[in-house]
Amino acid sequence: MNVLGYRCSLCGAEYALDAVPYICPQHGEAGNLDIVLDYAAIGRLTSPAQIAASRDFSLWRYLPLLPVQDPGLAGTPLRNAGWTPLYRADRLAQDLKLKHVFLKDDGRNPTASFKDRASAVVVARAREIGAATVTTASSGNAAAALAGMAASAGLPTVIFVPHTAPQAKVTQLLMYGARVFLVQGTYDDAFDLTLEAAREFGWYCRNTGYNPFTREGKKTAAFEIAEQFTALGSAGLAGAAPKIWQVPDWVFVSVGDGNIISGIHKGFQDMLALGWIDRLPKLVGIQAEGSPAVHDAWASGGETIAPRPAETIADSISVGLPRDGVRAVRAARETGGGYLTVSDREILHSMRALARHGAVFAEPAAATAYAGLGRAACDGLLHPDDSVVVVITGNGLKDIKSAIQAAAEPAVPVEPSLAALRRALAGPPANP
Repeated sequence: MNVLGYRCSLCGAEYALDAVPYICPQHGEAGNLDIVLDYAAIGRLTSPAQIAASRDFSLWRYLPLLPVQDPGLAGTPLRNAGWTPLYRADRLAQDLKLKHVFLKDDGRNPTASFKDRASAVVVARAREIGAATVTTASSGNAAAALAGMAASAGLPTVIFVPHTAPQAKVTQLLMYGARVFLVQGTYDDAFDLTLEAAREFGWYCRNTGYNPFTREGKKTAAFEIAEQFTALGSAGLAGAAPKIWQVPDWVFVSVGDGNIISGIHKGFQDMLALGWIDRLPKLVGIQAEGSPAVHDAWASGGETIAPRPAETIADSISVGLPRDGVRAVRAARETGGGYLTVSDREILHSMRALARHGAVFAEPAAATAYAGLGRAACDGLLHPDDSVVVVITGNGLKDIKSAIQAAAEPAVPVEPSLAALRRALAGPPANP
């Protein structure tokens, strides 16, 4: 492994990987740890050209940039997470009066969400340290990802989810064989209970942000965006200069606890430090109006994350106290990006638009990123020639109740005759 150790994101204190399990001892839960890579060693070992030649079409193609050993388990979902498609979305671009819109569809991961990236790396780490049981708190996707990846490795899982989690997500957990506890409270309550349980019973805790390996898994999306964007030849962008790897002008990301945008930022930082890209894309975090804690910290000009009640249809990003909020604020600020909030109504509209004009079925939290792009385009924040990647973090089948609401039109019952079909066809059409 090409790893130098940990560094506290607040005070800069450094630790060996085996010296602390999760967070900076001086700052408690606020002290998120960055994993520091040995860039000189990585540069000697691999390059974009070597990675591009790899036949390993998963996040493990970037193994030299990861802080774990190859977990083995060839052919399993754990070993096949990542390398999700990057699609051109020309009809959506036309809707927004833009020219170059791309969708990074992480709903195509083994358990149908972006969270497989973090869970694959965390399970690899759990195997290395000999953990007997892994646990996490989640509104659903991170838990399903951990349960699925752990099932690949034969590791028992104990999961804590708020009792309001969508039934489809809870069912997915049970099917993977996890022991599931429905916490009579919020995601933040489930998070705190998981920490207590992990300390009490010696379980290895995956909690987002709290475990530094989650960010390392999520950063692989940035590597894929750069590699795939380059392979597409920037889709014919006029005047694009040849580079080792190219990056889009903007990346839009839904934000809840902040770990996804923080991880994507880390991935682009790694590539810049290695000289594999020559600039950082602007990162824009999108939050639901009912869960705006990171947005509010960014808008204040500071980094203080003030807890507040969270309520939104986008359950995966409904977080009252974001546990990676500081680094999430920095991800936008240090790249020249920013934060926007959108309403639940805009989120539902975006689910429908993504499906009907982009052929991507997104759950509410995933569609939030596209709703933010719509808001930004409407407000004139982008130039028509700018290139934009929207990260779609989860599949719409994760939350069928919301999908039915977004679709707006019911299926039409019809008798089995051509005459009945003609009468039905004469009725008003579904929304385009």
